[in-house]
Amino acid sequence: MTATPHEAPGPGRVVVAGASMGGLRAAEQLRAAGWTGAITVVGDEPHMPYNRPPLSKDVLAGATPFESLAFTPRASTADVEWRLGTGVRSACLDERTVVLDDGTELAFDGLVIATGMRPRRLRCAGPSGPDSGRHTVRTLADAQALRGELTRPGVRVVVVGAGFIGCEVAATAKGLGVTEVTVVDPEPLPMLRPLGELLARSLHRRHEERGVRFALGVGVAGFEGEDRVTGVVLSDGTVLPADVVVESVGSIANTEWLDGNGLDLTDGVLTDEHLRVGGHPHVVAVGDVARFPNARYDGVPRRVEHWSIPTDTAKHAAKTLVAHLAGTPAPGAPFAPLPTFWSDQHEFRLQSFGAPALGTADARVLDGDPDGDVLVGYHADDRLVGVVALGGHAATTGAARYRAQLLAQPALTS
Repeated sequence: MTATPHEAPGPGRVVVAGASMGGLRAAEQLRAAGWTGAITVVGDEPHMPYNRPPLSKDVLAGATPFESLAFTPRASTADVEWRLGTGVRSACLDERTVVLDDGTELAFDGLVIATGMRPRRLRCAGPSGPDSGRHTVRTLADAQALRGELTRPGVRVVVVGAGFIGCEVAATAKGLGVTEVTVVDPEPLPMLRPLGELLARSLHRRHEERGVRFALGVGVAGFEGEDRVTGVVLSDGTVLPADVVVESVGSIANTEWLDGNGLDLTDGVLTDEHLRVGGHPHVVAVGDVARFPNARYDGVPRRVEHWSIPTDTAKHAAKTLVAHLAGTPAPGAPFAPLPTFWSDQHEFRLQSFGAPALGTADARVLDGDPDGDVLVGYHADDRLVGVVALGGHAATTGAARYRAQLLAQPALTS
């Protein structure tokens, strides 16, 4: 690191690695927690932080311009330095330095890890085929490129992965008038793991009624085509004609730049109950790259890829970091957020509060009917751990009524 240009931190600097929503919220919460020193936010995209959920829906449909996605930073962050278009290449946590992709070395007093995720790509044992025609949806550039493909006349679309993004893209494609949309997944139902069988069956039926086809219980063995993809070869030998393939097969945590620091990077960055990283009290992690124990449930460290998590983690992590830098005790109560997610597909919405994935074995209808608007409660050891509504406004309003009940429950760990 001594051969790279070095910039001194001045009277005190916090470096935020990652300039998406988590990075922005970290900068805002550092100021709210009383940090008056320098803040430098580093990110590999050229854009200021923007809202990602619309990318697979309104932006892909052409209904929302990019300008409306950009977050408006709080006035307290007017003096924050933004270094965009260059990511973080490496870090030495003991020496308190990071090296950027452009070779710049930054020294820091405190570090916020907010580098997020990137889409996982398919690795096939069979013919890999060409890359042209294969897409993911994570960034604005991804959504813009995919939209250009979906608006071509007669296009045939195969979506690999029946999770949140896959189902949203399939619904958006149908809304754009794409005739042939097929979703492939090795699970027997879409979104089975986060929702459980009861709601997954209802979701499956709703998509099929709107013209989405499914190939379930099979994987992808390879691709056909020379200059660009013309077909998807399934594990059972079936070939699905395809002009466009959308790969929605999960995410990979952006943690390679932290290698060599003795951290647990098995699945994201492992933190303690106050979001501190690996015995380094001057380092915290926020957003979906953080694998943290949630005292509200069982205390098992998990990553949570929900829209609410960057804000929730930033608020707690900033207090933790600023307390350490000021030489005062960390927050007393362990981190115990109530995760929240929603997903718009066709004209219906999924709305969730809590951790339904922990209670899919004991899912009960609280109100309504799976064939219409329905509200489902998820239980672990007879304790309500999450609710999910599926349907229109009445169903989602019903889910919101349970939020206070879930928040009022005492934490299971301390």
